[in-house]
Amino acid sequence: MAEQQKIIIDTDPGQDDAVALLLALASPEALQVLGVTVVAGNVPLSLTVRNALNIVGLTGRRDVPVFAGCDRPMNREGVTAEEVHGASGLDGIDLGEPELTVSSQHGVDFIVETLRREEAGTVTLCTLGPLTNIATAFSRAPDIIARVRRIVLMGGALFEGGNITPAAEFNIYVDPEAADIVFRSGVDLVVLPLDVTHKALTSRAWVNGLRALGTRAGDAVAAWTDFFERYDTAKYGTDGAPLHDPCVIAFMLRPGLFSGRFINVAIETKSELTLGMTVADWWGVTKRAPNALFIGSVDRDGFYALLTERIARL
Repeated sequence: MAEQQKIIIDTDPGQDDAVALLLALASPEALQVLGVTVVAGNVPLSLTVRNALNIVGLTGRRDVPVFAGCDRPMNREGVTAEEVHGASGLDGIDLGEPELTVSSQHGVDFIVETLRREEAGTVTLCTLGPLTNIATAFSRAPDIIARVRRIVLMGGALFEGGNITPAAEFNIYVDPEAADIVFRSGVDLVVLPLDVTHKALTSRAWVNGLRALGTRAGDAVAAWTDFFERYDTAKYGTDGAPLHDPCVIAFMLRPGLFSGRFINVAIETKSELTLGMTVADWWGVTKRAPNALFIGSVDRDGFYALLTERIARL
C-alpha cells in the first residue's frame, strides 16, 4: 500500500473546489490533510471561508482545521466569478450555516509553521485557487521554499486559451504576481491547466449516478454540478462541464491517470492583452530550463470512476 501523503489544500470554494475537497477527505488512507487554507477568488474571502467550513463539515472530518488566508491579491484589486459559481460561490444546494468554526490562526502563518514543523520534503501543497497565500508565505519565509515536497496546482492554459480572458485562466489571472513568485520559486511543480480539465467533462449519467447514491454528499455534488454545468455548456457548447480542481486531488491519488511534459512555464505580469497568461514552452523553443510538469491529458473514465468510488464512501 502506498504511503500516506501529507498535504495542505489551498482553495477558494467554488463547486469544483468542493468536489476536490470531498475527494481528498474521503481518501484518508492516501492523504493526510494537515489543514485547509482559504483564499479570496471565486467569491470574496468571507464566502470562501464559509463554503470551506460547510464542505469539510459535510464529510464529518472534524480533525481537519480550516484557516482564513489572504482576502485580496498581493498588489492588485480582486476579481471574482459569481457568474460561474453563483452569489454564494457554492450555489446549487443550501448547506445552511456551518457547524465548524474557522481557526484563529491566519492561513499564511499556518502554511509557514507547518512547513517548518514537518520534516523537509514531506508536505505537498495542493492549490485550487489563486496562489496568493502560497506566494505570501514564500515571500515572508523564504526558508520554507526548500522544505516543500511539491506543489500540485490547478491553473493556467496553453492550447485551450483562457477562460477569464482570451489568454488567461482565472486562478493565474486573479493574482499573476503571486503565480510568478511560485513559478520562479524552484519548487517541483505539477500544473493541471484547462488543457487537461476540459478533457474531464461531467456527464448526465455520472451526475444521476451520484444522486442515486442517496447520500448527503452525493446529493450535494449532483446539485453543484447541475448548477455550474449550465454556464460551461452554454459557453463551450459541450454536453458536460469540466471539473477543474478535482484533477489536482486525483493526480495525488492516481498520477497514472494523467500525462504531460516537463517544460518551462513563465507567467505574464505586465501585458494588458495577455496578463496572467501561462507562457508554456510546450515545444521547447526558448531553451529556458523546465520548471513544471504541465499536464496535457487524462483518462476521463478512470477519473470519474475514482470520483464516484470515493464520494460513495462519504
